[in-house]
Amino acid sequence: MEINGVEILPGEEKKIDVNIAKLPSHSAIDISITVSRSTEPGPVLLLMGGLHGDEINGSEIVRRLIEKNLHVPKNGTIICIPIINVYGFIHFSRYVPDGKDVNRSFPGNKNGSLAARMAYYLTRDILPVIDYGLDFHTGGADRTNFPQIRCVMRDEENVQLAKAFHAPFTLDSKFRPKSLRQTANKFGKKILVYEGGESARFDEYAISQGINGTIRLMHHLGMSDNYIAPDYENLIIKNSSWVRARKSGIFLSEVVSGQFIKKNQVLGSVNDPFGGFKNKVTATANGYVIGLNHNPIVHQGDALMHIGVIK
Repeated sequence: MEINGVEILPGEEKKIDVNIAKLPSHSAIDISITVSRSTEPGPVLLLMGGLHGDEINGSEIVRRLIEKNLHVPKNGTIICIPIINVYGFIHFSRYVPDGKDVNRSFPGNKNGSLAARMAYYLTRDILPVIDYGLDFHTGGADRTNFPQIRCVMRDEENVQLAKAFHAPFTLDSKFRPKSLRQTANKFGKKILVYEGGESARFDEYAISQGINGTIRLMHHLGMSDNYIAPDYENLIIKNSSWVRARKSGIFLSEVVSGQFIKKNQVLGSVNDPFGGFKNKVTATANGYVIGLNHNPIVHQGDALMHIGVIK
């Protein structure tokens, strides 16, 4: 295997720094990649975080897997990229300098913006050599996501991979235009998106579930003898809906992320900060809270919580 001109032989592990661009300050924007290969043949698995720079739970999942040597495969090869969007990571930002989203910039452009260049590198040099991938994310804009896998479930292989990972929830999720997952699918590669926690905050439960699920997936692929049995059922969510604020005000939740709720149950309230009104928020269906807004200041129409609908 060769990445960025560096050859990695069976049985070797190498760290490779790939320069993507330079800032006006001459600061280099490099992507650090750890490649670990077994002497035995097998699949190639990509583990990556930080496509959105402030979604640090994913970066921490990949870092801990490297730190604990859990990324070393019995068979095949594991490619670890803890931080894709280095600029966003050091600036506490989801985006790059021009405000573009790397995960809406695929397949990229070698002469384009920083986001397009990052996407282009992954599309040209990484996607062609992998078989499977886990793309670790969190909720954004003060919203937390309860640990969940997202994939297109009409693909039976995706279903089996998600079942092996065994997150608390698996969501049937369509491809987003110009996303990593959509582009990988065009190459015939299977990438699952893991969502857990919120941006700029460590969530130990989400991190541990991401690590445990990765170990289970590696076991399923024959890449590891390790296995961590889950102590919960994997729930399949094929439909979901957002509960939104009908008025602007202060949102006080009466439920927590991951909780089962019933139709017409009071989920919380949006209150006038000056004491003028208290507007109850109720559930429109039976389901689970798979996403929750942690920002108490909301505007009319803002998303308050994401409900995985159980029919």
